[in-house]
Amino acid sequence: MEHLKIASDNYVAFTFFIGTMAMMAASVFFFFELSSTPTKWRTSVLVSGLITFIAAVHYYYMRGYNLATGDSPTFFRYVDWILTVPLMCVEFYLITKKAGAKQGLLWKLIFASLVMLVTGYFGETIYRGSSVIWGVLSGAAYFYIVYLVWFGEVSQLAQTAGAQVAKATKTLAWFVLVGWAIYPLGYILGTPGGLFGIQLVADAALASHYMDIVYNVADAINKIGFGLVIYSLSRSQD
Repeated sequence: MEHLKIASDNYVAFTFFIGTMAMMAASVFFFFELSSTPTKWRTSVLVSGLITFIAAVHYYYMRGYNLATGDSPTFFRYVDWILTVPLMCVEFYLITKKAGAKQGLLWKLIFASLVMLVTGYFGETIYRGSSVIWGVLSGAAYFYIVYLVWFGEVSQLAQTAGAQVAKATKTLAWFVLVGWAIYPLGYILGTPGGLFGIQLVADAALASHYMDIVYNVADAINKIGFGLVIYSLSRSQD
């Protein structure tokens, strides 16, 4: 039972706990606000609530796993991401759909996000000896998503969907460019390949702790932040 207590210096467990509570609170907020959300934005706000709810449930189990074993819950984290990250990409499709977004764009975003996650998982768990190669592949998929939301179809559609949609899309694009870039930092800290073959943290256990803290902070910021941008858009006059 001693392992299940959060020590004052256990920052990994602390960030798991804060992440769980923050994302659960965000889910409650989004779900309760659905009834007063205009019909055209209701699906988008619902998806925002699903993203944070799925993450909160996974964080609850990841916190327990980490406290019980002291290990990084990498598998559970990727299960969470494989569900929530494509949903975050779906948000781009939903808010530009009325401007003419086609299902082809939806599948491009989903496919790229899955490639990004699957290759990242391979490099972080199965093929750790070649983590640099898998990290490059994951990064390529990430930058494709960045291209779509900054310069490609998403950006072009947003410009014709009204000022508020264009503003929200640009804010979400910043989350993808800056917020999602935090994840490669965690990957670099936690894998043997490090930064192009240079291991930044020699102690494997310490590297894993750093990785978990980076991931936990990034998850809370990105998932809740995404939802708040969508919620703000749903209250606009466009």
